[in-house]
Formats: sequence, structure tokens, C-alpha cells
Amino acid sequence: MPQPQPSILSQSLDAERTRREFLVAAAAAGIAVSVQPVSAQTMIVTPTDGLEVGQVFVEARDGKPLPVYYAAPDTAGKYATVLVIPEIWGAHEHIKDVARRLAKAGYFAVVLEPYVRIGDLTQLKEIKDVLAGANQLTDEQCFADLDTVVAWAEKQSKADISRLGITGFCRGGRTTWMYSAHSKRIRAGVAWYGGLNPNPPAQPKSPAEVAAQLNAPILGLYGGADQGIPPAAVDKLNAALKAAGKDQQSMIHVYADMPHAFHADYRPSYRKDAAEDGWKRMLAWFAKHGVK
Repeated sequence: MPQPQPSILSQSLDAERTRREFLVAAAAAGIAVSVQPVSAQTMIVTPTDGLEVGQVFVEARDGKPLPVYYAAPDTAGKYATVLVIPEIWGAHEHIKDVARRLAKAGYFAVVLEPYVRIGDLTQLKEIKDVLAGANQLTDEQCFADLDTVVAWAEKQSKADISRLGITGFCRGGRTTWMYSAHSKRIRAGVAWYGGLNPNPPAQPKSPAEVAAQLNAPILGLYGGADQGIPPAAVDKLNAALKAAGKDQQSMIHVYADMPHAFHADYRPSYRKDAAEDGWKRMLAWFAKHGVK
């Protein structure tokens, strides 16, 4: 008897499954070595369909070429701009995907490789070596390079930096707090489980110590079960915001029982519900404060 042929629907589903497997495999290859293997079943990969994406080198004040990845809608227009600040591994594929997700939401998203002077931290095998490398980046250098990237974005036809936001994860979450106290151009920021301790000598101050200097409203998203950022540290930042009179502008939302890196869909720490809720809160926060 002749064998039944697959339906058009099943063929389409098979093709889509194959496409996703290919995209995930390609993306996984760009994830930092020290967090391999990735959680392929939960890893989100945003295709570039409908987007303009690219990587350029922007000259820093000291002449160093700074690698910058960007993503924006492929239609003409001026888009609110968001700086996406990486974790300790730098601008690996997950962070670039976050930029593409923001572009799908209608933003001009920009990722600076912050550790370019230190080395390619994505290729280090041990977390302790990655952290040691990331801890060499001074706040002063980080802020200067981000200023350079903002100046570059200002010249791009699709970027509107009068509507400039910032978001970051882990070490990038700390940078979100700190850079928002440095730059008067930031309109709003969202810090995902950003570290709340100083790391002297390169990063001598904590977010609590610069709370009074914040130039923009910041939303902090934290996990209640984060082993590296205990509730007492979050309480200290909340107290600093209140003492500085910033608690009516900035705020912290804590997800009870959530671990560190609950948004990192390529890692076992990923928690889908909290990650999706945080993403919605981020977009709403940006819209509320003029980054839309």
C-alpha cells in the first residue's frame, strides 16, 4: 500500500522546527564558553527578519576601536534608542538577541563590547577568570566609552537620543544604575539584577552611594532568592533612594523565590514567567518616561 504523505501543515511545522534548531545552534555557538552548554530548549533566538542589524567600530577618545552591535526596524524613521549593557561575559549572542528583541519592539538598540581593552572574555573557560577580567574595567573608562557610543548614535539616521534609555543585566545592571548617575542624557533605565556592591579599585562605589546623583528614573528588577544579591542589599538601595528623595521616581520590583539571572534564557537560571513579566515592565517603564 502507498504510504500516506505528510500534510502541508506537518511539513510546515517540520520546516519551522528545523529552522529553529539551526538558529539555536548558530546562536549557541556565540554564547560565552564558560556558560556552555546552553539550555537550548529555552533559549530565545530572534530572527533578523524586518530588522536592520550590523556591527561597526567606533573610535574611542584614546583611539581604541570599540565594537558596537546595533539593531533597528528596517523601515525609515527615528526610533527611541536603548543602550543594552552586557553581563560579565561581554557582548555575546544572548545580549545581541536582547537588542534584536528591542528592535522588534520599535527601538534602535545598541550594544557596546565593554571589555575590548581587557580581552575576549567570552572565550575564557573559568568563571573566576571571567570575573577577574570584568573587574578590571574601571567605571571611568566604561562611562567614557558609553559617552562615545551615545555620540555615535546621535549621528545615525534612525536613532533619536532625545529618547535615550538604558538596560543591563548582572554587571550590566550595575552599570545601568551607575551610568544613569553619570550621564544627563539618559531618560530612563531598567536594571536587571544589577550588582549592588562596589568592586574596588576599578568600581569603587555602589548604586546606593550614587542614588542621589541619578539623572533618570530607574526600575530595578531583582530576584528574592538571588544568592549574590541578598534582600539586605536591595533594602539598602531602597533606603538610599528614599533618603535622596528618588523613591518617587525610581523603584525596585522583587520577584519572590527567583534566582539570579532569571531573564537569561540560555542558562538553567531562566524563569519564563518572571522574565516575560520583567520584559513587559521594562517596556512600560520606558514608555512611561518618554523612551518610546
